[in-house]
Amino acid sequence: MNRWRALRQLGCIPARSLPPPRHLHSAGIIGAPFSKGQVKGGVEAGPDHIRAAGLVERLQLQGCAVKDYGNLVFEHVSGDEPVGKLKSVRAVGSANQRLSVAMREVKEGGHTAVMLGGDHSLAIGSIHGHAAALGQLGVLWVDAHADINTPLTSYTGNIHGQPLSYLLHELQSKVPALPNFSWMKPCLSAGDLVYIGLRDVDPAEHYILQMLGVKMFSMSKVDQLGVAKVMEEACDYLSTRGKKPIHLSFDIDAIDPSITPATGTPVTGGLTYREGLCIAEHLSQTGLLSAVDLVEVNPLRGQTQDDVQSTVSTAVDLLLACFGRQREGNHLQDYCLPEP
Repeated sequence: MNRWRALRQLGCIPARSLPPPRHLHSAGIIGAPFSKGQVKGGVEAGPDHIRAAGLVERLQLQGCAVKDYGNLVFEHVSGDEPVGKLKSVRAVGSANQRLSVAMREVKEGGHTAVMLGGDHSLAIGSIHGHAAALGQLGVLWVDAHADINTPLTSYTGNIHGQPLSYLLHELQSKVPALPNFSWMKPCLSAGDLVYIGLRDVDPAEHYILQMLGVKMFSMSKVDQLGVAKVMEEACDYLSTRGKKPIHLSFDIDAIDPSITPATGTPVTGGLTYREGLCIAEHLSQTGLLSAVDLVEVNPLRGQTQDDVQSTVSTAVDLLLACFGRQREGNHLQDYCLPEP
């Protein structure tokens, strides 16, 4: 039943003066069912599972206007042979170009964008399109992995471990010209990037992070400081270069696999459920959160249905927190108590 109709029938809102819903935010949702940035099937089903868990309805119930743009359709790329050791380069380039255009349209429509992945290679198109619409961004990358390998340093050749090297101005010279990537121009500065949750970083990635002086809060730092202090420092750091829109790119494997096991590259020792919510709540309260990626939910990687349900429901809860849900409780501004 419509939330407002239900409240009116309970006598909480007088029918004669029923106001229109006052939306705290406007969410524009894009599904990106894409898995070619890595080799494990199933992650392309992530967007539909997150929607089926009630994301749209629950956003609306907390006073959020929602426009669901549906799932992007990615064309099959024939003859997508490896380029060196890089896998599915043409498919990844084509999909991200499509996503970049779609993300730009969502932002130009005035929405806070939500990109449901799919694997984390999709952050290339998501952040590129966001920057194309609004200019310079601050990016908060919440992930067990740094995803900043270059095409030449990657051990696996999977592009979901490389998106930041394509996006950063400082690494432009380290990324060769690749098929279906001619549209891609770096749009992010290393000083506008902050990591939270790192605990599985390749040696070359660690060298790159140190060389560029990237701000990062590994799980060791989260343990030492506490997540509230981490978020305070992270947001203060991003604001030192001006109050830019913030793009949150959240890999579900940032959360400990005891909570979110249905993902492709789980790493023990991750963020707790509560720490994940704290990150999302803090960003929501800044008023600067402009786009969110929620990626790497893979329903085929859970051992049981409970594994899948726990992973998907955590993804939904993180997104609800990004749009203002608070654990101490919420009510719509126009809510009033029924007459006795």
